[in-house]
Amino acid sequence: METGNQTAITNFLLLGFTEDPELQSLLFGMLLPMYLVTITGNLLIILAITSDSHLHTPMYFFLSNLSFADISFTSTTVPKTLVNIQTHSKAITFGGCITQMFFFIVFGCLENLLLTAMAYDRFVAICHPLHYRVIMTPRFCGLMALGSWMTSVMGSLSESLTILRLSFCTNTKIPHFFCDLPEVLKLACSDTLINKIIVYSVTIILAVFPLTGILFSYSQIFSSILRISSAGGKYKAFSTCASHLLVVSLFYGTGLGVYLSSVATLSSRMSLIASVVYTVVTPMLNPFIYGLRNRDMKGALRRLLSKMVPVSEQTMAGL
Repeated sequence: METGNQTAITNFLLLGFTEDPELQSLLFGMLLPMYLVTITGNLLIILAITSDSHLHTPMYFFLSNLSFADISFTSTTVPKTLVNIQTHSKAITFGGCITQMFFFIVFGCLENLLLTAMAYDRFVAICHPLHYRVIMTPRFCGLMALGSWMTSVMGSLSESLTILRLSFCTNTKIPHFFCDLPEVLKLACSDTLINKIIVYSVTIILAVFPLTGILFSYSQIFSSILRISSAGGKYKAFSTCASHLLVVSLFYGTGLGVYLSSVATLSSRMSLIASVVYTVVTPMLNPFIYGLRNRDMKGALRRLLSKMVPVSEQTMAGL
């Protein structure tokens, strides 16, 4: 019998990683620096792109959006986890759980779509260089970014709001460090068939289709690179998309590969580890990948830091 929310569920319990106080302190000491590095690194990428006119191109426009998505993606889960560890509390309200789930899905889907847009940008730049400026206009790039945002929000709404139709049992313990949708659905007492159909549909539309588009784009890119006669030309063409390809491999390799393998083995522990990798580690590594492998980005970061240092020195001298 369906009872809606008549079970009066007001809180869920996030079991997190461990009950051991010493291990919790260790986790806090690991997660906090990683989170701060993620915020700082991605913020520097955004500031470098916006402050340097040489980087006002489609590729870096999408990169700045990706950095913002990385900051938001990791901020939906890590701060709450740090607070829970510090306060020794596991509770999250029902409304807070739905809200966290909504934003987590929004920014996760947004990363998928932005990576797809960046792959298309590289495809046009390498396979159709003469038409690049005609195709990748500022208006078209803006529409792609706006479309990515709107599609992500609609996909997340369809998944998170349908949770409201479910009733939940007395067991409200989530074996995770955030409100992960599959784990929440396991706690439902009512029929979750509609929810699962929506989840699978959104996954196909906002994860599988974008990945297919990325793979197709890079298959065409590699085909075009192989037709270049000079070794120097091949290296230059490949270097323009190497950073993006590495980020794609890292995001999908951890997010899909490890997570799907954990689903196959029905292991909540493996799902927990997989989630840490693609929600914390990957957003932290992205700025290093783009900063260290991209000559233009390294130059922009140097110029940005050189502007910030004199200001700091002048401030200190005034004090």
